[in-house]
Amino acid sequence: MFVRTENFREFIKLYPIVFLLILIHIVVWLLAKIPLESTQSLIYYFVGINGNISQGEWWRLITPIITHISFSHLLFNTFSLLIFAPALERILGKGKFILMYFTTGIIANVATYLLENIYYTHVGASGSIFGLFGIYLFFLLYRKDILGRDNTQVIMTMVIIALVMTFVNSNINVVAHLSGIISGFVLSLFTLQRK
Repeated sequence: MFVRTENFREFIKLYPIVFLLILIHIVVWLLAKIPLESTQSLIYYFVGINGNISQGEWWRLITPIITHISFSHLLFNTFSLLIFAPALERILGKGKFILMYFTTGIIANVATYLLENIYYTHVGASGSIFGLFGIYLFFLLYRKDILGRDNTQVIMTMVIIALVMTFVNSNINVVAHLSGIISGFVLSLFTLQRK
């Protein structure tokens, strides 16, 4: 479930949404590194800035999901997507996967806006990534038939490590991580129950 054995072409064919998200992350990150005023201005409008959101710049609740400033942040979130997202794209289907991915990310950004101060800025797909972890937690508790024993242990370990790292590292948007995982779990209760 979490081991990638596909070649590049197979990966794109099997998981086009995950591939597209990874590509968008990389392109936006590369744009942020171009030292031109036009690209820097564009990237500025992608950053979640609570003060600007309060002034009606609502797109800043969406665009941070695809924006990473540091290479390490890009690498961690892209690697997480590469490992954990393909199985969910296959299980949920393309439409439901992308809907859950962006909905949990937006909820995480709304929570950040509501719970952090007016000067707070945020970027990154972490809210969405943690939303995926919330979906896996739902499967762990309510749909073990989908996971299997080995994957259950991987998921439990992954979630514990991710939550510990949330509180250990500085410069982590704790609100986004927690609201992402909670929203992924809660949305799964309503959308992924066995029919």
